[in-house]
Amino acid sequence: MNDPLTLFGLVHTSLLEIVSFALALVMVVLNIRQSPWAWLFSITSAALYAVVFYDSKLYGDMSLQFFFIAVSLWGWYQWLFGGVSHHGVLVSRLTSKGWLYSGLAWLFGFVAIASFLRLFTDTDVPHIDAFLTSGSLVGQLLLSRKKLENWHVWIGIDLIYIGLYIHKNLYLTALLFSLFVVLAAVGLRTWKKSLANQFAEVIN
Repeated sequence: MNDPLTLFGLVHTSLLEIVSFALALVMVVLNIRQSPWAWLFSITSAALYAVVFYDSKLYGDMSLQFFFIAVSLWGWYQWLFGGVSHHGVLVSRLTSKGWLYSGLAWLFGFVAIASFLRLFTDTDVPHIDAFLTSGSLVGQLLLSRKKLENWHVWIGIDLIYIGLYIHKNLYLTALLFSLFVVLAAVGLRTWKKSLANQFAEVIN
C-alpha cells in the first residue's frame, strides 16, 4: 500500500499517502465545525501517516502520530463530556499563563526531541523535525481544549511543514499542508465567531 506511484504523471506518492491525505483533510473540516467525529478521522489518519513518515525517515513526525492518537482519544472525550457541565468544552482563549506554559512546553519538547533524533536516528533534518514536532504537540493539546489560539499555532507550523515535505519528496502531503493553512485561517475566523456568540449568550 506504500509502494511508490505517480499521480497524474506529476506527483510521486503512494496509495497510503493518498488515503492519509483524504482522512486528514476531512478531519480539519470537522474540527472547524467542532464535530467530535473529527477525532475518529484524526486517529485513523495518524496511524497511516506514521507508516508514511517512517519510510521517509521523519522519525519525529512518525512518533508524533502516536501522540496524536493518544491526544485524539482525550480530545474526543473533552469535546463530548468535558467542561464544567460535562457537556463538552467550549471555545475559549489562552490566558497569559497559558501562553507561557505553551511556549515553555514547545521549547522543552524541541530540545528533548532534537537531542533524541541526533543521537538515535539517521534523520538528516533533526532540528526542524524536532521544532515542528514539538509545536504540533502544543497545537494538538490546544485544539483538544478548544483554545482559539490552536489555529495560530497550526498556521505557522503548517507553513514550515510545506517546505519540509517538499524537501522529502512528499509532494501530496505538502499540498495537504497548503490546504491546512487555508483551512486553519477559516477555522480561526469560524471559532472567533463561535466565541463571540458564546459571549453574547452569556450577556443576554
